[in-house]
Amino acid sequence: MTSSGKLMSLMVGVLTALAFLLIWEVAVRALGVAAYLLPPPSTIAADLAKNWPRVISSSWLTTGNMVLGFLLSVAVGIPLAMMLAYSPFFERSVYPSIVFLQIVPKIAIAPLFIIWFGFGMMPKVLLVFLLTFFPIVINAVVGFKSVDPGIMELARSTGASGLRTFLKIRFPSALPSIFTGLKVAAALASTAAVVAEFVASDNGLGYLIVTYNGQLMTSMVFATIIVLGLIGLAFYYLIELLERLLLPWHVFALAEQTKQA
Repeated sequence: MTSSGKLMSLMVGVLTALAFLLIWEVAVRALGVAAYLLPPPSTIAADLAKNWPRVISSSWLTTGNMVLGFLLSVAVGIPLAMMLAYSPFFERSVYPSIVFLQIVPKIAIAPLFIIWFGFGMMPKVLLVFLLTFFPIVINAVVGFKSVDPGIMELARSTGASGLRTFLKIRFPSALPSIFTGLKVAAALASTAAVVAEFVASDNGLGYLIVTYNGQLMTSMVFATIIVLGLIGLAFYYLIELLERLLLPWHVFALAEQTKQA
């Protein structure tokens, strides 16, 4: 997509969002909907501005938990994916346990984390880790297994060592799939952080949502959700930017495929 096409898409997106907010504002006021049920966007913006210091301080706490849990997922998930991809025995013995952990509702595990680790940072980071871990592992395994056998045979015929083959062929070939998993995990990270704060926290954006909801401050519930969504969106696009910097050839190939389609 050309730069003018991207600008046009951005403008269309912004105008669509503004039109939606305008319709929301007019409809709520025209129908006389109570503010505690559905506040107009102007009220949400005003209340957010009034309570901004508290929201921004909570945002830093939530973002910190989100990033730490995500980084822990990367640090554990990618090496584990390598072992799953290259060891059939390890895959048969460990993979079912990983799938089981993914199936178990994470909010059901949160009370155990409170018992074991208290109300500090640890239970929240671990819950983010559990929710973001699976997509990273699965996509990394797919990437490590999808290397062209012909290329690997050629590398072995030239006498390349196992380490050199991994660094020059296997790992670079797996990076597109790895980044797919990272982007999925980044999209889940904010959800994981706020779910953890619903259950196991006395601070953060999740705690604010519960507090404001209990006080029937619906406008601040909306405002906090919007801030949380913006944080998650920024985190996702940060991973996408990193992909563009590290894998420009892959991003270009995807753009060409989209253009041809």
